Amino acid sequence: MKKEMIVKAGKRLRFRQADEVDLDYIMDAEYISDNAKYVIPYTRATHMSTLNTKGAVHLIIETLDGLEKVGFLMIAGLDNPAKEIEFTRIILAVKGKGYGQETLQMLLSWAFDDLKFHRAWLDCKDHNARALHVYEKAGFQREGLIRETILTDGIYENLVILGILDREYFSVQNGKKA
Repeated sequence: MKKEMIVKAGKRLRFRQADEVDLDYIMDAEYISDNAKYVIPYTRATHMSTLNTKGAVHLIIETLDGLEKVGFLMIAGLDNPAKEIEFTRIILAVKGKGYGQETLQMLLSWAFDDLKFHRAWLDCKDHNARALHVYEKAGFQREGLIRETILTDGIYENLVILGILDREYFSVQNGKKA
């Protein structure tokens, strides 16, 4: 039996390093219609080639007891010498339970408290209001807009680039404690 690699645990959720056996779940979660419209879905081969490398990792988001998978993460830049981490995918299959906010809080804590990164960033389609709200509530700042960069079903879409620095993260954390 394979030993589970728990990366981070929160109040209701935990992140577990994904393995090849999780690829069916990852593909299913990514291709849920409410998710697929906000990302460029990857092929199984692409996920497999980036599953767990020196600079990138896939994480399964699951309930603390490990009984229910609720989503997955793709993280890049783990070996970046400038200490910049990219949240490539934040995909939730279970919505409406506050898992997105908890996931983002855990992810930021992992990046800044545990791994000591300087900067975290992600991109988001400009029409994904729900995700943009969660990111900005967590302290991400809009850094730019890449206009008409993705072609989806014959329509060009914009990407918003959002980032947060370690000092901004810690400022938000200190403000919550005050």
